[in-house]
Amino acid sequence: MTELGFDCVGARVDPYAAAPGLVLTLRITSDTRVDAIALRCQLRIEPHRRRYTPAEAERLADLFGDVSRWGETLKPLQLANVSVMVPGFSSLCDVDLDVPCGYDLEVASGAYFAGLEEGEVPLLLLFSGSVFAVDDGRMQVTQVPWSKEVSFRLPVATWRQMVDTHFPNSGWIRCGRETIDALRRFKSTRALPTWDATLLALLDSVEERMP
Repeated sequence: MTELGFDCVGARVDPYAAAPGLVLTLRITSDTRVDAIALRCQLRIEPHRRRYTPAEAERLADLFGDVSRWGETLKPLQLANVSVMVPGFSSLCDVDLDVPCGYDLEVASGAYFAGLEEGEVPLLLLFSGSVFAVDDGRMQVTQVPWSKEVSFRLPVATWRQMVDTHFPNSGWIRCGRETIDALRRFKSTRALPTWDATLLALLDSVEERMP
């Protein structure tokens, strides 16, 4: 049986991608010739494996609650499920794994990333799939063991670079259609030039009414 080893040796941003995403470089080793691997990878965020500043803890309260409860609430977050076809190799192969990353703050992973200032994000990559190899003139198909996994610490700076590539100095908030219609009427009646100006005007009006 082919013995495979996995490692994640780097992460980068694809500046030409149509949507936000990261490219992780996987390094795969094998003790025998492999003709192809139909590889699947589940990526999880492991929030309990890093420290947080007071400001980060405040921004993450919506996800994990008060810091006093973090011993119970810092559970893994799902990031993505992706697949890649690994070409044939003899002993070692580097392959790029494209990981789509949204910027929806209502999605747990997006809210988590957005709440961080610096440092690294602890990821866990869990592998599965099918290994194809020719043995004695016959094609053999074996499964990637479910026990194959690897940890990787993704720099927060890399994620921010990805976001800034597609949404420089901006973010996304999803609203219901009725809310959007009400905002549009408010913007139009006051001849406000941008949505930023509209939201700031609303905030100013609320602050003026506060005691």
